[in-house]
Amino acid sequence: MTNTSRLTALRYVLIGTGVIFVAGIFPLSQVWPSGWNWGSGHSHLFPMILGFYATLGVCLLAASRDPLASRSLIWFTVWSSVVHAGIMAYQSVVDPAETGHLLGDVPALLLVAVALAFLTPRGATIPAPALP
Repeated sequence: MTNTSRLTALRYVLIGTGVIFVAGIFPLSQVWPSGWNWGSGHSHLFPMILGFYATLGVCLLAASRDPLASRSLIWFTVWSSVVHAGIMAYQSVVDPAETGHLLGDVPALLLVAVALAFLTPRGATIPAPALP
């Protein structure tokens, strides 16, 4: 895969991930709550998670315009997705009521992390802006 094709694919993955984070998590939680929504009944956690991922999604959509200039955001998304998936996987194993996440959001977050990590170019230089 050339750097140009990798960068093009990265842009598409950033757009797809951004759209899912902004507009896809809530519908998934309604269609498949055992795989995408934690706990039962009212939860203060879920609206916060939705707000966080919607904000990250908007930032990833903006990053798709110039991924090289947004590598720190992309790597934050990679590592935070791995950590989040790891914690959720552990909690899913410990709490039998949450095992649906092992087939839902845990693999989805790991897929996002792997795709972004694989496609993000390493070593590409970005000219530093001139200081005043």
